Amino acid sequence: MKFFYLTNIHLYIGIGLAVVNAILMWFVAYKFFQILQLSNYKTKEYFGWIKDTKGKYISRLFMLSILSLALMAVTNVILDTQNINDFWAYLGLIFYFYLVTVFIVNLYNAPKKTPLKITNRVNRLKYEFIIVCALITFLLIWLFTAFLDPIRYAAIALTPLMLPIIVPFVNLLLLPLEKTISKHYIVLAKKKLKLNPDLIKIGITGSFGKTSTKFFLQTILSEKYSVCASPFSYNTPMGITKSIIQYLDFSHQILIAEMGARFQGDIKELCDLVSPQYGIITSVGEQHLQTFKSLDNIKNTKYELVEALPSDGTIVFNGENEICRELYEKTTKNKLITGFNSKFDVYATDIKTTKDGTTFILHIKDESIQCQTKLLGEHNVEDILTSSALASKLGLTIEEIVKGINRLQPIDHRLQLINVSDKMTILDDSYNGSIEGSKKALETLKMFNGHKIVVTPGLVELGAKETQANIEFGERIAEVADEVVIVNVTHSLDIKQGLKNKNFDETKIHQIQALNSINDFIKRLNNKECVILFYNDLPDNYL
Repeated sequence: MKFFYLTNIHLYIGIGLAVVNAILMWFVAYKFFQILQLSNYKTKEYFGWIKDTKGKYISRLFMLSILSLALMAVTNVILDTQNINDFWAYLGLIFYFYLVTVFIVNLYNAPKKTPLKITNRVNRLKYEFIIVCALITFLLIWLFTAFLDPIRYAAIALTPLMLPIIVPFVNLLLLPLEKTISKHYIVLAKKKLKLNPDLIKIGITGSFGKTSTKFFLQTILSEKYSVCASPFSYNTPMGITKSIIQYLDFSHQILIAEMGARFQGDIKELCDLVSPQYGIITSVGEQHLQTFKSLDNIKNTKYELVEALPSDGTIVFNGENEICRELYEKTTKNKLITGFNSKFDVYATDIKTTKDGTTFILHIKDESIQCQTKLLGEHNVEDILTSSALASKLGLTIEEIVKGINRLQPIDHRLQLINVSDKMTILDDSYNGSIEGSKKALETLKMFNGHKIVVTPGLVELGAKETQANIEFGERIAEVADEVVIVNVTHSLDIKQGLKNKNFDETKIHQIQALNSINDFIKRLNNKECVILFYNDLPDNYL
């Protein structure tokens, strides 16, 4: 084993190459770590992405490895036959490092909706990944030196092929540590909540409308209370834990926690952390059907919020959602239901929505009052009503509630109105997508005059219903839009089929690979008076 002699310079070169290659592989593996993070570090979902994309990124790694291996092997064999100094055998590495550099540059220049967030967990994964990758690289170099000496340094070119397995492997290795760290922070968050026994805690869940309702409720309640709400779309155990530790202080009287779920038991886990006394269920639909497997599982998971409330707690339901009405009837605890009918506890009438905003009459108990908001669409009124009902329950007067409603601002990327110019208006509803949400977005688009354009990648996470849902989505688009731009290819055939079912002009159907290419399409409009609806923007694990 001359390779391992301490006097062998090639041993140290091999170690150096292994370390350098491991660092480079961290950058090459960016996409896989990004998807792992988007999959909430769940290995099953990570491999589901590989399956759904039909190994598209693995095929790119295969080409990188095979091309590098071939160039290095040919170079090494030629130099070996010339009987020249051993150090010339490293010359083939130039091809490998050049191709890897090109791969990394292209990877990082590719558009990303949700880039990899460099968190403490990602840093731990990075260091472990580099160590594991360096060991594997060194092992390959040694094996090739022992058995395929003429092409010994070409071994390094095999490491990119192993990345799809190395990434979940290091994730599994770190899992016990990550669980311990998570438990530690959850304990800290619970202790902080116990130190404020008078704090009013509210949980908000639903298939869609959670984030909007959270910010609406925070704005309205701020008319009377000091309110802390989980920022952005923080709705996971660690997201809410971070909110409590970093943002909650003892001056706050109310904590609002947005509660997201993709699997059964997720809401219960969040309720065990927060222990809410009040709750809102905004809607229940087939969002995340792919992971929940059935609509009943979604219903039961959302109902975990009701089950977690104390006997004297109160839950508010959106009565405009059929399944919410079903869950309302099932509930025996204190409950309120809202909607557009006088049979509800809190309701709205005379709803008038235009491109400038929405007006309606708010009815709470025996009082009624005119309201005005910049928000577009009846679906926003639904979320305002659930927020108003809970605000009333917590002691706000109807006048205070209306002041809060008047201060509401559109939430970014949630049917946000953007006036680009005198002739072009954008309706940005790109945050996420659902069947019900798509209907409401198209209803809002219908209110506008001018040339109507829908830009969308379609609907996702609907499991077996995804194909039919996108066909029906295409049919609804055909009834409103003058032109359609389909982003990516995942659901293009389904959306096109729906458009064709309604005899939509095929020359008005366009397709682009990524949303950043839409600028080229917009330039071709030649200052035509138009309104463009951006509906849904697929996360990177669907691109």
